[in-house]
Amino acid sequence: MDDGDSTLHSIGELARRTGLTVKTIRFYSDRGIVAPADRTPVGHRRYGPEAVARLAFVRTLRELGLGLDQIRQILDRELALDDVAAQHAAALDVQIGILRLRRAVLTTVARRRPTPEETQRMHELARLPAAARRQLIDDFLDSVFGGADGNLAYAATRRSMTPELPDHPTEEQLEAWVELAELTLDPDFRTGLRRMAEDHRADQGPGGSTPPRPAVVGLARDHAEAAVASGIPPESPRADAVVTALVAHCARALNRPDDTALRRLLLHRLDTAGDPRRDRYLELLALINGWPAPARLTPAVAWSATALRVRAAR
Repeated sequence: MDDGDSTLHSIGELARRTGLTVKTIRFYSDRGIVAPADRTPVGHRRYGPEAVARLAFVRTLRELGLGLDQIRQILDRELALDDVAAQHAAALDVQIGILRLRRAVLTTVARRRPTPEETQRMHELARLPAAARRQLIDDFLDSVFGGADGNLAYAATRRSMTPELPDHPTEEQLEAWVELAELTLDPDFRTGLRRMAEDHRADQGPGGSTPPRPAVVGLARDHAEAAVASGIPPESPRADAVVTALVAHCARALNRPDDTALRRLLLHRLDTAGDPRRDRYLELLALINGWPAPARLTPAVAWSATALRVRAAR
């Protein structure tokens, strides 16, 4: 690694060539990182031309975070550079993961201004290992679908509601995980989802129906989405045809007459499903799992409930 200069350099000249300070070069020399090739009669150190390239390499390794003992061993060929680099990269991966966790919690704290107790809980949720995360989600889904053992449709629904945080998540995925985990611990949210699951099972009848009946909430979405997108107010006469078609479809699906009792049942189903936290859970789930953002259910459900309620009051 000779630069073609055969002269010896003083520490001052070496500092000018490498951009390092005289103090740093002297320190490296004392540690055996770069040895002087000679000394003047009065004891001043002189370095050969290879010292310039050696110090440039040392500076690079220091900026990459390697310690001086490792650097000396690499220069003396006691350690292989690629092995040290691999070990150092692995250690940095761990540090980066920790920093991402901290950043996710701090970003969420800054946005939501939680209490000290909530902040501590968010920090604990962010640090959960994979097995503990799975247990948390299993407990949540057990509380929602607890009465559906052996039901293949509900097994598929469970899988579709299960977050899988990657081994190396982004900051956005970590923030989403913290918020989703908090949702799963909310007793009111759990109760609402469990009621939705129970309502759907009730609509299917004893033992379920084959083929499965359409869900009331899904029918409301199918019928009301176009009206919501078109800006039709649920109270307006233009909404009458949508409500009539929705109720008729539900009556056929549930094998019930279109009467007051049916409309009360539909309102109950829609009010239960109208929690916007369900949409938020699915949005967070999609972000964590790398899925496309889902369509929101709440606007169509709220529109349908208002439209039914207005007509029931007439």
